[in-house]
Amino acid sequence: MARGTSLTHIDARGNARMVDVSAKPDTDRTAKAEGRVVMRPDTLALVRRGDGNKGDVLGTARLAGIMAAKRTFELIPLCHPLLLTKVEVELEPDDALPGVVVTAIVGTRGQTGVEMEALTAVSVACLTVYDMVKAIERGVRIEAIRLVEKDGGASGRYVAEEPP
Repeated sequence: MARGTSLTHIDARGNARMVDVSAKPDTDRTAKAEGRVVMRPDTLALVRRGDGNKGDVLGTARLAGIMAAKRTFELIPLCHPLLLTKVEVELEPDDALPGVVVTAIVGTRGQTGVEMEALTAVSVACLTVYDMVKAIERGVRIEAIRLVEKDGGASGRYVAEEPP
């Protein structure tokens, strides 16, 4: 289904507003987002070993991402508070980057989607990786945070094209 041409969070006078979802039916909704944390190979080796100065980088970032998804409505002003039924955050070391690929899958049954919750989970997990390795490498890059897919609601299924 094609997307509309107007911004849904702007009223007729141009003011920001929270979208009224009260007339929408409850449906199962999911979203998957991803991002990357790019670092030097020696920094990635430390992350893999889990023995950095601040402890287990991947485990801590996973928990941070889960917590962030649950608090998205407190961080993004016009997001609805949602009862999340699923939050999975995976962090996979990738020698080809080199770095860590972060993926979040979020689910709910409700009147609005969980794209922002998945994107927030990925963003905060990436930031946590950065925070935990910055003493070793300040040049770490967070990049390519994006919605990979979503399902549910009136707009149905969306699958992103592979990046170039």
